Amino acid sequence: MVEQRKVCIVTGSSSGIGAATVKLYAKQGWNVVVNYSREPAPAETVAAECRKLGADVLVARADIASDADCRRLAGLVEARFGRADVLVNNAGTTKFVAAKDLDGLDADDFQRIYAVNVIGAFQMVRAFAPLLGRQPGAAIVNVSSIAALMGTGSSLAYMASKGALNALTIGLARSLGPAIRVNAIAPGLVETPWLQKGHGAEKYAAMVDAYRARSALDAVIAPEDVAEAAWFLGVTAAKTTGEVLLVDAGVRLTRG
Repeated sequence: MVEQRKVCIVTGSSSGIGAATVKLYAKQGWNVVVNYSREPAPAETVAAECRKLGADVLVARADIASDADCRRLAGLVEARFGRADVLVNNAGTTKFVAAKDLDGLDADDFQRIYAVNVIGAFQMVRAFAPLLGRQPGAAIVNVSSIAALMGTGSSLAYMASKGALNALTIGLARSLGPAIRVNAIAPGLVETPWLQKGHGAEKYAAMVDAYRARSALDAVIAPEDVAEAAWFLGVTAAKTTGEVLLVDAGVRLTRG
């Protein structure tokens, strides 16, 4: 009897951290779900790369801020694969506003950012928990940020949303155990086009230089670094739950 391939769902997986994560799971012999919310072309490109690695791939458009979309996605995964083993809540959004610019954010900004970064993650967990709960060793990995721990990042609303996601991670680990493990990753500065576009090329380059100079490992983070952590927490860390794993090249050590 041929063992059925396991399935990993990664939200926001058409680029950056999400794309690196689905490709790593595909490389490890898993089937994967590539999710996007807007443009299908980048998602299809990632899916093609995963298929070359041997994976069966479901490409699905879903806005995780919509509960109906989350539930529909869970239905599509069940119909296609009949199982779900790891859910990586990677999709996120922000507004690039300097922390000192308090007038640069309003209630709508907070609500939009929380709708994706916190509520969306919760809705995905709720939609997929019944499917995940059928599989021994099932896990959820939430992609948070060092911003929640250091008070830095693209905006105060983003920092706050990632702090809420960390708290949600711990609460879900309590409520879903022992059937499902729940952990989070808190990356430092990740080199992605999204971040460069948000800050502008000149400011972004200065941020990278400053981060590298401050970090104990003299490095910034690549999407593949976060993907490796998502594999560790999703698959190999069988006795770990309720943790927030820093992947920051040691920037919190503040090299002298």
